[in-house]
Amino acid sequence: MLNDKMLEMLNNQVNAEMASGYLYLSMATYFEQQDLPGFANSLRVHAQEELEHAMRFYDYIIRKGGRVTLLAIEEPKNEWNSTLEVYEEILAHEELVTSLINDIADLAIELKDHATNQFIQWFIEEQVEEEELAHEDLRKVKLAQQSTQVLYMLDKEYGEMTFTSENDE
Repeated sequence: MLNDKMLEMLNNQVNAEMASGYLYLSMATYFEQQDLPGFANSLRVHAQEELEHAMRFYDYIIRKGGRVTLLAIEEPKNEWNSTLEVYEEILAHEELVTSLINDIADLAIELKDHATNQFIQWFIEEQVEEEELAHEDLRKVKLAQQSTQVLYMLDKEYGEMTFTSENDE
């Protein structure tokens, strides 16, 4: 059984992951309106990944005999001033998610909850990758601010992204 505080944090993380998916889907909508379908595609893929993460937490709670409590998802922001602003927000958002994951890890260590500590390690590594990707995308977008040609090359690159379930790896 999960400690009550741990159960609360895990349920909050289900919500945070769902909200992340919702935010990235909102960003995809913004790019559709900007006629940048490749950027929209990449954020749709990212939204799917976040929903898969939510389900990993959901399944873990169930496996540990806990009760999943679904919370309201706040309406995401839906307007940005530029592509650069979107990618700055993505980086800040991933840093926030990293802090939430680290808080779960800290509590697992404090409680000597070895199973949850083991479970959360995958997410810690995933967040290293997510922040690295966010930094790289932000670097590319900054370069694209100097050239419309680079922006459209990025749009083409991002348009080729596809969703691969992490369960398929």
